Amino acid sequence: LDPYTGLWSRLERFQPQELAQLLLRRKAVRIVVMRATIHLVSTDDCLLLRPLMQPVLDREIARHPQFGPALLEVDLDPVLAFARSLVAERPRTGAELRAAMEERFPRHDGAALAYACRCLLAFVQVPPRGVWGRTAQVASTTAESWVGRPLAADASIDDVVLRYLAAFGPATVTDVATWSRLTGLREVVDRLRPGLRTFRDERGRELVDLSDAPRPDPDTPAPPRFLPEYDNVLLSHADRSRFVSQEQRARLSRVAGPVRGSVLHDGFLCGIWRIDRDPSTGAATLVVSHLEALTKRATGRLAAEGRRLLRFLASDAEANDVR
Repeated sequence: LDPYTGLWSRLERFQPQELAQLLLRRKAVRIVVMRATIHLVSTDDCLLLRPLMQPVLDREIARHPQFGPALLEVDLDPVLAFARSLVAERPRTGAELRAAMEERFPRHDGAALAYACRCLLAFVQVPPRGVWGRTAQVASTTAESWVGRPLAADASIDDVVLRYLAAFGPATVTDVATWSRLTGLREVVDRLRPGLRTFRDERGRELVDLSDAPRPDPDTPAPPRFLPEYDNVLLSHADRSRFVSQEQRARLSRVAGPVRGSVLHDGFLCGIWRIDRDPSTGAATLVVSHLEALTKRATGRLAAEGRRLLRFLASDAEANDVR
């Protein structure tokens, strides 16, 4: 996920340097949480969410075709203790961690041990990785070492489910599981049910939501949106037909060339986007590959939003265009 484009699409007057400063000041971090993938979250959410997502990462180890079998008979306690001390000295790249593991534990697969550390320790990717306008190889240390605070010992999954509904409800229990990859969420929703409101969708499935959540009129216009690749709004429901059909997803997957993200029109996925740069002139072109023919009005609105995106992502370009 590109958090800068994600926040730009949601917030008025978003300034990327503000987020970059949060990373540099250790108020926000890049860490593996929901779905065992990297997210950029606040430090408070890092300490809260990471221990709750440990079951997901445990399953990642167990089902890894190469590393899972290699770790079956390994006592990981000394491995994790060594890794903690190693990254506390300074953040380490993946290659450095593997090399250290191979040297310290020569009888075991160093890459498998490093993978176990990635899943069992709360590794954060340290700056300049993720800082606006900068690139760097991934180097990691533990969240506890980086922010100087322990992981939450009493993290509440109930609170996290309520926050999920605030962002993505109404939703099914399966939707919450898809967003997090956690199991046993039916019990959580049943526990919260007295404070929730329930609905039935067109297929008769139960949806739950916060009782006081806003419920816009179905005819409320949804403005065009350019979202980054892997945006949570498109990955947080089991049934994605609410914004794109299976046929459309298949057609979009066959579009040639690199993909930077998705395009929404009237709340539905209508295409994907990328930015092409002319190496000789530096000109930037936003290329939108859309599925269906667009009305003149829709084309105009998407082009206007696209030009705004270009000013954000390619501010250095002397010329830009939307195609």
